[in-house]
Amino acid sequence: MDNIDKKLLTIIQDNFPICSRPYKEIGKKLGISEEEIIRRVSKFKDEGIIRRIGGVFDSRKLKYKSTLCAMEVPEEKLADVVSIVNSYTGVTHNYLRQHDYNLWFTLITSSENKLKETIKEIEEKTGFKVYELPARKLFKIKVNFYVPGLEEGEKDFVK
Repeated sequence: MDNIDKKLLTIIQDNFPICSRPYKEIGKKLGISEEEIIRRVSKFKDEGIIRRIGGVFDSRKLKYKSTLCAMEVPEEKLADVVSIVNSYTGVTHNYLRQHDYNLWFTLITSSENKLKETIKEIEEKTGFKVYELPARKLFKIKVNFYVPGLEEGEKDFVK
């Protein structure tokens, strides 16, 4: 990963331009072409360095419903169950934990009814119970991942 890659990762985390040609704008800032930015971002995605690029919205203000979910899934069934859970566009996070309830994910849908329907459907497809753990109090944490090796002074350059 070269210094341009490191700068690019920093920009797309916290300073992604909102315009008709964002990759062109990033390219101008980094001194390379729009096509080169697109190639590098595609490579990041192919290598699993990034999963997605997209906006973060306050789902509650948009009247969406969400919940944290937990499942108890035997080790030998995890891959199949994870594949099913991940097939739902409303699943925003999915991770394993060292616990009896070893599969956790967040689910967001357009309504309470859709949330219940989706959970029921996941249970039917997987054969395992989905436990809902709705938030009682919301804590919103913004995380930007430090990109090792970005030279001092260059952190400010990308803002």
